[in-house]
Amino acid sequence: MATLDPRIKIRHLQCFLEVARFGQVGRAAEQLHVTQPAVSKTLKELEQALKTRLFARTPRGLVLTPAGERFHDHAATGIVALQQAVESVRQERALPETSLRIGALPTVAARLLPAAVEELVATRSDAVVDLVSGPNRFLLERLKSRELDLVVGRLADPDSMVGLAFEQLYSECMSVVVRPGHPLLVEPVPEPAAIARFPLLLPGERDITRPLVDRWLLANRVPPPVRRIETVSSDFARAFLARTDAVWIISQGVVARELAAGGLVALPFDTAITAGPVGMTMRAGERPAPILALFTAIVRRRAAALREPDPARGADT
Repeated sequence: MATLDPRIKIRHLQCFLEVARFGQVGRAAEQLHVTQPAVSKTLKELEQALKTRLFARTPRGLVLTPAGERFHDHAATGIVALQQAVESVRQERALPETSLRIGALPTVAARLLPAAVEELVATRSDAVVDLVSGPNRFLLERLKSRELDLVVGRLADPDSMVGLAFEQLYSECMSVVVRPGHPLLVEPVPEPAAIARFPLLLPGERDITRPLVDRWLLANRVPPPVRRIETVSSDFARAFLARTDAVWIISQGVVARELAAGGLVALPFDTAITAGPVGMTMRAGERPAPILALFTAIVRRRAAALREPDPARGADT
């Protein structure tokens, strides 16, 4: 990776961004609380370091050159990222030692964490829990930036796990579910390919479980469905299933309660090839705070119950 030119400072980026925003040196100088000559000098230093012109003069003011536009996209992102990093450290220093920031996939947010959080606050009445649910990649980035203390979800790809440590709690399969009374439930032995006759709800292409779904569809020779809807919104999927004959392929944990209560029905398909590890991810090499250590111990104990065989289903995968 190329090293940053030591002549380029944060003030150069801030000055560049303000001139690009206003298109005028004078307005930028007012915003930065410096003189116009200082702004002009800073821009000249930046252009000399980059060995290219970043602005062109027009009757309407300064406009970015093509090189300036490319530089602007990255410079703006870099400044925002730096501001977020500084703010995250400030927030962490302001948090009491009893604060716990947890990220969770919708799967575990609904299945594992309610009981674990309930036990934590019963054990430590001073605990302050901030729980965020979302896609795996989004949560891991927030963990790396120290906006979260812990992520409970699926094991990510190796590139996403750099600097992180994963502890597996259990393995979970995908389920193929429909509403009670669905036409496929009256067929004696429905074949997986039959789901293609109905609208199919499945995770989006960027979702961590999508490769597992694609593998299952391919292995079972399921043709393209009549309609395909990609969504990570379980609320939308539940409402859509209630009013249509759609078929939903989703992590079993997301719909465990509805399946147990009869609100949804799992089609009798073998989904063992979709099994994936679910666990806790933390920053590697860091000693957890006492409140985090307590919570992870609770989660381990609660997750152990999910691994116990279910007499009605056999071994829980």
